[in-house]
Order: sequence, then C-alpha cells, then structure tokens
Amino acid sequence: MIIDAYTHILPKKYQAGLEQKVTDRDTSLNTARYAKTVTTLMDIDARFRVMDAFDEYMQVISIASPPIYSLAPPDVAVELARMANDELAELVQKYPDRFAAGIACLPMTDVDAAVKEAERAIKELRLRAVEIYTDIAGKPLDAPEFMPLYEKMVELDRPIFIHPLREMTIPDYKGEEISKYRIWTKLGWPFATAMAMTRLVSGGVMEKLPGLKVITHHCGGMIPFVAGRLDWNDDFNEMSMGHRDIYLKEKALVYYRRFYYDTAVNGNTDALKCGLGFAGLDQMIFATDMPFDNQMGLRLIRETIESVERLGLTDEEKRQIYRDNAVDLLRLPLISL
Repeated sequence: MIIDAYTHILPKKYQAGLEQKVTDRDTSLNTARYAKTVTTLMDIDARFRVMDAFDEYMQVISIASPPIYSLAPPDVAVELARMANDELAELVQKYPDRFAAGIACLPMTDVDAAVKEAERAIKELRLRAVEIYTDIAGKPLDAPEFMPLYEKMVELDRPIFIHPLREMTIPDYKGEEISKYRIWTKLGWPFATAMAMTRLVSGGVMEKLPGLKVITHHCGGMIPFVAGRLDWNDDFNEMSMGHRDIYLKEKALVYYRRFYYDTAVNGNTDALKCGLGFAGLDQMIFATDMPFDNQMGLRLIRETIESVERLGLTDEEKRQIYRDNAVDLLRLPLISL
C-alpha cells in the first residue's frame, strides 16, 4: 500500500462557487483554464485512470493553490472554504478506496473563522489535517495572530501541511518588474518554505508548542541542504556579537527536525538522501505533488516511487515512508487500508 500524502485537486462545486462568488472574474476563470490544462485536477475519471497505473495506491487530497483567501475577501473566503471542505469530505466518503483522507483549506485572513473551520473540518467532516501557506497575505507564520490556530491543531492532535507560495510579481532583482525565467517557482518556492520554517523555529512557535505537527512540502525546501549553515550561523553570531540574538531552549536544528518532510522532489533521489539524512526515517512521508506534470500526474507518481526505491532501504523502511508514517500522522483507520 502506498499513501500519497500530498496531492491536489480542484473540486467542481468549489470551482463553480469561485466563478459565481469571486468578483474578479479573471481570477476565478484562470483557475478554470488551469484545470483544463491539467485535466486530472477536476476530472475524477481521468484522475482514477492515472492512479490505476499503480498497484495499491491511494491519495490524500487538498485544494489546489492559490489559497482561497488570496482570491476573495474574508467573508467570501469563509464561505468558499466551507464549500471546498464539504466537497473534499464528500469525495473521501464516496471513494474510500481511492482517497485515504482530505486536507482542509482555511480562510486565514479571518483567524477566528479559520479556527472554527479547522474544528468543523476535523470533528464533523472527518478531514485529517489542515493546509496553510508559507505566508498569510504577506504576514509571516510566527505572527502572534496565528497562534490560536496552532493551539487548536495541538488540541485536535492533527497536523498542518505547509504549501509554498511566491508570486511572479515579486522581482528577483531591484529594477525589474517581475521574476524572470520562472525563478519565482523554481527557486522561490523552496526558499519560501525554508523561510516559513525558520520563522516558526526562530519565532518560538515550535518551542512553545511541542505537540505541533507540521508537514513541509518538497522535503523542506532548502532546509536539509543548509542545515549545517543554520547551526553554524547561530554559534558564529554569538561569538562575533558577544551575545545571542535568538534565544531557544534547544539548538535550532532540534526544532527543524521536528517537522515532517515529504518526498515530493520530482524524482531526485539525492535530494531525498539529504532530507532523510537530516530528518530521519520517522519524519519522512511519501508525497508526489500530483497532478502537476506534463502527464497529468503519471510522471510525478512514477518518478517519486522510483526515487524512493533507489534509496536502498529495507522493505520495512520503505513501508514506513510509503504508508506507516502517514497512517500515524493522519490517524488513519487501518481497517480501510
């Protein structure tokens, strides 16, 4: 059994709601055009045909980016989030042999509403986690206003998935108007993930809430590769300045290793080795980022499986990545698997 713990979908009712309720018609219609390009976002039968190429393969589904709160004002985002989560729950209930779980989206520009929706999604809809992005309308994840959500997720004992976000409108260099050559997504998204994780660590969120469980997309972005620099930099700055500027009870790497790291690195086994070497087997979960490739997700699933197989792990170790860690983290009922 393989559980693909982070895949993306664009439910039809939710898309219809976007087209009806979002006043910026270009925004809502762009998501529809996007779905026509990547047909497995909305076409369930096409998605199942891709999944059928792999034995004993199931998915955990989440709403495809961009985040709802970037598309609509807070009151509309609350309504759309409820609509999206209702539909995710319907899909999981209707296709239990296909979808192991759903990840709720939240109207994060209204934190009180986001906390209420998280509780509703977990307790009433039986979704297994929530998703946020690497910034919330430009605000860092360690902003105090977001603490009630983190505290609620600790109370519910359910994880938060963090999805990277950076726009083409953020230029790479001063004097330019946009990010060129798709640097904003090729390098900007891993950087955004690393920044978000560092704010959660250095801002004290991970220390204050030891029960908080956070899954990072794309194997933690840059963090496993620069782990040595993160550790060295704090010690060097203490020596050069004569005092510490970041006060944590433990070394920063202790908190970075508490994150979970997924395998969605586009088939790059060397990247997985780096992530596995840093975080350890217990903190790695299988995920592909399906369906975002030129084969409607088929290539991502195939190449991600191949990259895990090339790690040289035992069958028991591979089972832990493919299935067991996700079962434990998402508290999935084994009887359905």
